[in-house]
Amino acid sequence: MTSSHASDRQHYGLTFAVLAIAGLAYALMSAMVAPALPDIQRELGASPTGVAWVLTAFLLSTSIFTPIAGRLGDMFGKERMLIVTLGLLVAGSVVSALASSLNVLILGRVIQGVGGAVFPLAFGIIRDEFPRERIASGIALISAILGIGGGLGIVLAGPIVDNLSYHWLFWIPAIPVALALVAAIFWVPESPVKTPGKINYVGAALLSAWLVCLLVAVSEGQDWGWTSGRVIGLIVAAAVIAFVWVRNEQAAGEPLVDMNMMRIRGVWTVNAAALLIGAGMYSSFILIPQFVEEPVSSGYGFGASVTQAGLFMLPSTVMMLVVSPLAGRLSNTLGSRVPLMLGALVTTISFAMLAFLHAEKWEIYVGAGLMGIGIGLAFASLANLIVEAVPPQQTGVATGMNTVMRTIGGAIGSTIGAAVIAGTVVGSGSPTESGFTTAFAISAIACLLALLASLYVPRRPAAQAVPANVEAAPARA
Repeated sequence: MTSSHASDRQHYGLTFAVLAIAGLAYALMSAMVAPALPDIQRELGASPTGVAWVLTAFLLSTSIFTPIAGRLGDMFGKERMLIVTLGLLVAGSVVSALASSLNVLILGRVIQGVGGAVFPLAFGIIRDEFPRERIASGIALISAILGIGGGLGIVLAGPIVDNLSYHWLFWIPAIPVALALVAAIFWVPESPVKTPGKINYVGAALLSAWLVCLLVAVSEGQDWGWTSGRVIGLIVAAAVIAFVWVRNEQAAGEPLVDMNMMRIRGVWTVNAAALLIGAGMYSSFILIPQFVEEPVSSGYGFGASVTQAGLFMLPSTVMMLVVSPLAGRLSNTLGSRVPLMLGALVTTISFAMLAFLHAEKWEIYVGAGLMGIGIGLAFASLANLIVEAVPPQQTGVATGMNTVMRTIGGAIGSTIGAAVIAGTVVGSGSPTESGFTTAFAISAIACLLALLASLYVPRRPAAQAVPANVEAAPARA
């Protein structure tokens, strides 16, 4: 990049602000709906199974389109795909906000789910645009926003629904997305790194098919029965189609996802950690609010309202925000492997604590705060580790697949947690305390496995935090 060309490009701080706003708005949309599902069900006259598709459709859309959009960004320009993604996110938000029937709301959520591509596109733009010394911290902060926004969404959902209506769960995040869209058009420069090629449409179809089968089975397992023919059939179909997808990608001249890349030790170990940490984070969004909302008569709950339950998650959100910059500095000085290990360890401790210490409100606050520290450290390091492990032209698809692993982990973790609790419901309609203890313990085990996966992540000196083949963009005035 020549100095004259660099002088025409916007300051990286402005680019980061646009990316952060877009990522935060998407993360809010991903989490805000969960606490409001009972209200949406009542207003639309939907069944519990039907309203669950408001979440399932969003997860499916995110999982399918995120790696595809990441690949398109690598090929045609990340800024161009960012504008398309933000446009669809605004459109999906408007459709959801105006929806007066369940089918229209689900359609809006499918369109919204495309917004998950904001994250891999943002990672690629940061890698291409930021000065070398700012790349690790920038990626860490954007990556952590997924957790910060998710926690904040849980906190804000109650007051919005109680004082306005569920429609505002979509209107409010749509406003910053629209502003980010305009800012991206005018102020985010097109990334200089592109990889011309073709889309493997067969590979994209196969990827979509096995993700649909897997996530539908996970999402509907509790209602259909985990041993039912439909669930088992979908899981088997997902495994078979995934195998065919891998073979297709291996044989393709221009694969959607390079299987050689996915076998890199620094990629598959980080993806495994993302799956497990994602399971822990999203299960906390289900377990903690439901636990504190149980009536005092249950012998363990605190009888909290939806709004009060959100406040129990506030320490988690605050701590994610506090430790995310620390994770970026640790990545620069000690390498990104260290914050991932620390994050997995602290998250394991937080779930273990909640499994056995939850009689007092302060214990929930402390457990949630520790969880925020752990998730903030871990999430901030995941994308950096992926970026360090792959060449620039594969940044979009590689970080896209890592985001998908977090999404799949979240779907599995939240579903298993809900199923364990539901399996202990007694005659009064409330689950037993042991159900929550078991669910928290399962999440602790998942995070412990993430810690073990992080130990296998290759060591990389801090000096190599940004691969040598990345030309750092000059600092801009």
